[in-house]
Amino acid sequence: MDRIYLDHAATTPVREEVVEAIVPCYRETFGNASSVHSFGKEANEVLEGSRRAVARAVGASPGEIYFTSGGTESDNLAVKGVMRANRDSGVHLITSSIEHLAVLNAARALADQGYEVTFLPVDEDGIIDLDELEESIGPETTLISIMLANNETGVLQPIQEVAEIAHEHDVLVHTDAVQAIGKIPVDVEELGVDLLSISGHKIYGPKGVGALYVRSGTKFAPILHGGHHEDEKRPGTENVPAIAGLGRAIELAVDELYEASERIRGLRDRLEQGIRENVDEVYLNGHPEQRLPNVLNLSFRYVEGESLLLTLDTKDVAVSTGSACTSGSLEPSHVLDAMGMDPALAHGSLRFSLGRDNTREEIDYVIDCMGEIVERLRQMSPLYAESQEA
Repeated sequence: MDRIYLDHAATTPVREEVVEAIVPCYRETFGNASSVHSFGKEANEVLEGSRRAVARAVGASPGEIYFTSGGTESDNLAVKGVMRANRDSGVHLITSSIEHLAVLNAARALADQGYEVTFLPVDEDGIIDLDELEESIGPETTLISIMLANNETGVLQPIQEVAEIAHEHDVLVHTDAVQAIGKIPVDVEELGVDLLSISGHKIYGPKGVGALYVRSGTKFAPILHGGHHEDEKRPGTENVPAIAGLGRAIELAVDELYEASERIRGLRDRLEQGIRENVDEVYLNGHPEQRLPNVLNLSFRYVEGESLLLTLDTKDVAVSTGSACTSGSLEPSHVLDAMGMDPALAHGSLRFSLGRDNTREEIDYVIDCMGEIVERLRQMSPLYAESQEA
């Protein structure tokens, strides 16, 4: 069997249809989209076509879409841009303790600059408390930034309710929807959010490109300074090839969403059930229902997650111990820590994130591998030996 990739929450392979949209932008439509001659106009047509595609995908207007270098920049532009532009009216930001580091570290940077930041806790399922959110809102609150779907557990937050509460207090709402796009329906009007982050490489598009939806009339400031590009909100010559790829990728993701999600959910549930049948003391991290269809985060008692990952890699299976952005850290997941998980159990966690090309045969192979690997690793664990003697 070929190598098995179950780390789609980290990144995805670029689809052939997306490559076909990108290549002409290097060979024929290579002009600067800001140039007024025919080469520039052709590039601008591609740029604006992708802007329309992204807008349609999330129920926005093209003028509300700003292209960026990816989810991290989109998050920073949303959080820092809104807080800086509205400093005269309020310096309080509310976010959660389980956000992607792009939001968490942006919030911490603002705190270092004198802004007030509230980091909301979550329950054992990884979900914020709406009453606690509302109690945290004060006269200085300007923005609430809560992710739509968590990148480690796949848990979904009640963003629609968050937006309703926020708007009752005249507070803006941003959501990081990087993991959610293409897996569940995402509509900015239904969610009620004012800003929403998107990334290309999570939806079979290229790396290094993303977008930020900003509701018309929302006041925000650029975090980079330069030319007139992207309505002077994100300067720099637009990366037209990557933007063309993002546009095509998001079109395909939305068109195929329902069929793909149902099939992948079935494979995810088969994987979870099979592992539970073959391995004891396995725990689901996150809400059993309120989660993405493609993400499964499990903890295995008496086993190190990194050992599981590396052993699976020798079996040609790629998974993750958490988000790709924190995979080099020896610290336990900040997400699992915020959920109140015992550190030893958190260290034994794995994230399986499925994609459009995974098959039932691959899932069955992984199930078989997990039983053998966990048993072997536990036999080397002194804690496991003590538990068996007790």
